[in-house]
Amino acid sequence: MTNPVLVEVTRGAVVESAHRGPVCVVDADGKAVWEIGDTDRPVVPRSAVKAIQALPLVESGAADAYGFGDRELALACASHSGEPAHVELATAMLAKAGLDKTALECGAHWPSSHDATIALARAGGVPNALHNNCSGKHSGFLCTCVHAGIAHAGYVKAGHAQQEMVRDAMQAVTGTAHGVDNSGIDGCSIPTYAVPLKSFARGFARMATGRGFAPERAKAAKRLLSACMAEPFLVAGTGKADVALMQAAPGRIFVKTGAEGVYCAALPELGLGIALKCDDGAGRAAEVMIAAVLAKLLRGDDAVAAKLTELAHPAIESRIGAKVGLLRPTAALN
Repeated sequence: MTNPVLVEVTRGAVVESAHRGPVCVVDADGKAVWEIGDTDRPVVPRSAVKAIQALPLVESGAADAYGFGDRELALACASHSGEPAHVELATAMLAKAGLDKTALECGAHWPSSHDATIALARAGGVPNALHNNCSGKHSGFLCTCVHAGIAHAGYVKAGHAQQEMVRDAMQAVTGTAHGVDNSGIDGCSIPTYAVPLKSFARGFARMATGRGFAPERAKAAKRLLSACMAEPFLVAGTGKADVALMQAAPGRIFVKTGAEGVYCAALPELGLGIALKCDDGAGRAAEVMIAAVLAKLLRGDDAVAAKLTELAHPAIESRIGAKVGLLRPTAALN
């Protein structure tokens, strides 16, 4: 099946580019309420599922043992921009478990925040693993290991007890097998698994409602999504789409982007989970897709729908700041 064009990029009156993809919206009972394209095709979710991967941090008792609140739990679900607040909080999380940045096995890269990169370079610094966008997630992994008495060396490897906990959570929440045959390695070195897009939508409907979960898992899932909605800056960073989307309706929208044009989301008040992917991996188009989907689902609230619709039509500007085009959702998303 060829997925339909969901986003167009214009320059003047000309459509310059087009982006295709599938979308799946699932209710709390696992029933698809809106599907576009091939939602059965396996997708690697990348960072879009970090909230599910963080379940062992809460369920093991580690989060409570170390006194973690919304800020720490949001960072454990984050793809952050490496700004000072992100780095400092990851450092503090590790310190609670008696660890420091040398325990992180996610690798180092420059902050995705331009300002943070300039400041670090100007100070003569170099990036370390704390600047990695996944350092919050990895700090959560390490805290889980220490609290559970698990040797943390090699915690990123398939077969390590930490990754087995993550895999078990992913399988249980999505209802889909995560095995060697559908596995790969994510950018931060942990295993990642390709499963049907609709499985992720179903998983986030369950995360949002607790439907089908034992009480402790339902409580943990609600706590993690609530933390992200309460602290969107820590989930992403300055100027990031995830922040703008969650701030459009505080406490009502959970979203999380993943590399290669993936988005997962949840609307707890409606009991809905959402998953989509831009086929060509363009993040800019995926951001338009998720904003348009959310605008449609929340169209009963005019003020929120208007904010989301604006986010679904970002301008393209020239080097001098003149508007020369825009990205826009197609009729398939209206």
